[in-house]
Order: sequence, then structure tokens, then C-alpha cells
Amino acid sequence: MSTYRGGMRFGPVLLAMLLAAAQETRAFALPDDLAITGYGDVRAVIAPDPQSWLDGGLGKFRYGGGQKFGTEAMLQADLTMDDGLHAVGLFRAEPETRSVADALEMYLRYAPAAAGDVSWSVKAGAFFPTISLENDDLGWTSPYTLTPSAINSWIGEELRTIGSEATLRWNTGSIGTLSLIGALYCCNDQAGTLIADRGWAMDDNPTGLFERVRIPDETRRLFHVPVPGNTGMFDEIDGNVGWYAGAQWQIPEIAKLTVTRYDNQADPNAVSLRDQAWATSFWSFGARTQVGPVTLIAQQLSGNSKLEFTGGNDAIKFQSGFLLASTDWGDWRFSAREDLFQTRRVGAVNADFNEDGNATTGAISWSGMDDLRLTAEIIRMASRRGEYVPAGLAPSQDNTQVQFDARFFF
Repeated sequence: MSTYRGGMRFGPVLLAMLLAAAQETRAFALPDDLAITGYGDVRAVIAPDPQSWLDGGLGKFRYGGGQKFGTEAMLQADLTMDDGLHAVGLFRAEPETRSVADALEMYLRYAPAAAGDVSWSVKAGAFFPTISLENDDLGWTSPYTLTPSAINSWIGEELRTIGSEATLRWNTGSIGTLSLIGALYCCNDQAGTLIADRGWAMDDNPTGLFERVRIPDETRRLFHVPVPGNTGMFDEIDGNVGWYAGAQWQIPEIAKLTVTRYDNQADPNAVSLRDQAWATSFWSFGARTQVGPVTLIAQQLSGNSKLEFTGGNDAIKFQSGFLLASTDWGDWRFSAREDLFQTRRVGAVNADFNEDGNATTGAISWSGMDDLRLTAEIIRMASRRGEYVPAGLAPSQDNTQVQFDARFFF
């Protein structure tokens, strides 16, 4: 019998409490320098049979194993402290997580007025890295689909900047705006754990700052360690400072292009009392353009991750890419995306952790009422992974997840 992670026992109560609180917030006169935004979300799900990885299975989606419903609530507080200086906190309540409530981001942002064609900004605290052209809505969500791409699902699960990020922008005029981005951070030494032990997945469930994430039970059995087990994501293990740097080019009426190099600089030999550091680095390339009424977004990410232990090491190469198309028609939005993904264990004596797969996503959303968005989404994923066989599954899996979602904004 599956471990209870979600369900309807507390979800509707949580959502009702959040919406009631939102109405009270609207009725209450907030200070001019404080903005409260967020949403409450409830959805019906037709889930595939394999247990979700979030529950210790090898399922690739957020839901699995007969789950039928899901709920969550998101709240962001933005306090203006001075001209250009903001304190931001993003919090999530979700009965499907062990902690039920957690923070996703907590940071300060300073963006002084532009001096001519040049402007700059800086962030300090804990926040999502500036990598995605897809997930640019509140709480690492996408305005196009419920479930983000494999790339941006993984970024939400395993990456968080706990440090500082600076951006320098130059408005050149005729050739657009050039931006340079750089960051130094700590506390992301476990990044790479999931991509190595679980492979790629697709879910809109970013990891909370204080959350420990479950490792698939079959993975732990293969390594002869107790089941169940979990790992932290945002801890400092080796004392090294990680970094990323990137550039963006917004070309007027043509496209936005991005490139990022990411390296957590982890010591692959370092261990804490509970977790192992993974040395993880990758390149990411992205583009967004408009072709008539259709928005096109593409992203490609490729990298590697490595840990070392007495008598050997464990290394993996990973890559993924997607193409998304979306168009609006009145109050309706139609979106489709195709994902490809792959992992390869370097020097492995078996193919248990090698993976190849693709996924097709279609979503239709309606925003015809103030503060309400209805979305229907279907994802069909075909994946082949050696680890399926010792778990008693066929080596190739073809699974579909369907969701019907109502999101109430405040």
C-alpha cells in the first residue's frame, strides 16, 4: 500500500482557509508599501499506475498510484523598504509534502533607477536562479502549462541560489537590451542527487527550502541501503562557493536569447552526517520568439554530476531539451510542448541508471473570470530506464497523466 502523501483529508480545508484569508486580506487595508499576492489551487487527477517518485516509486509525474486529487496554496509578500529596495517572501502550503508548509524563496532585491541606458539590480537571500524562459510566474510556475518541462521541473527540485545574484543591463537601442548575470552562492551541494538516482521527472512541485526529498525506494535497494530514505537539497557540506554566470539578449521584435553556465563547485568526496555532495555543472541555452500569434520557447540543458567514495566514484551525464508553442484566443490559451531527455552513467558496469525518454504535453486554459484560471492538461511520457526491471516493471514505460485544475488568485 502506498505511503499517503496527498489526498482530500486536508486539501479542501487548507484551500478554504487560504481563500478565506485572502478575502480578509483584501478587506483589510494593507500598508501601501506591502503587497500580498498568491493563489489557491485544487485539481482532479487521472494518474498513471506507477507510484510517483515523490512517494518513493519510479513514476515520473507528480501524481501516481491511484491519486485522484491535489491541492496547494501559494502566498508572496513583497515589502517596499525604500526606493528600489524590496524584501520578498514566497511561501507554499501543500498537504502532499512532509512539512505541509514551507518557504520557496526569501530574499532582498535592490534595483535603483536606471542611469541612462545602463541599469543594474542585485538580489541576496534564497531564490530561484535566473535560468528559465518558461517558468516566470509566481512560485516557479508556468503561464503555459500546469507541469513545466523536464528541465524546469529539475531546476525547481534541485537548484536554489542561497547567496547573491547581480544583473547589469545595457539598452543599446537598435539592437536591443544586453544583460549580464552573475551569482555566488552556498548550500546547494546535493544538487545532482535526483538526476543521478531518479533521472528526469516532470512535476510542478519545487522543493521547499527546509524540505527533505524522498529517494526512490528501488534506487536505495540497488545500493543496499535502508528503505525509505531521503536527502536534503539546500545544505552546505564542503564549504566551497558555487557560481553561475550568463547573458541575455532581448532583440526588439525578433527574440530573446539566453546562455548560462552553472557550477556548484562541490567537493565530490565531501559528506555530512546524512548526505553526500555531488559536483554538478551544466550549460543552458534558451530562446523565445513570437511568430504571428504564436509564442515559441526552446531550451536545452546538458551537464554532468559526480561523487567519489572509498574505492571508486559515481558519475553521470545528463541532457534535455524542449520546444513549447502557445497561442491565445480571447480568454483561451492553447499550449503544446515536446520534451526529450537522457542520462548516462559514466563507466557503469550495467545500464540500471541509463535513461532515454520523451514527453508530449498539451494544455488548454481559460481566464474568462477575474481571479480564476481553469486548466486541463494531458502529458504522455515514454521512457526507458534500466532501473525499472529490478523494480518489477517493464524496461520501457508509457504513461499518461491528466489534470483538471482550478486556480483562484488574490
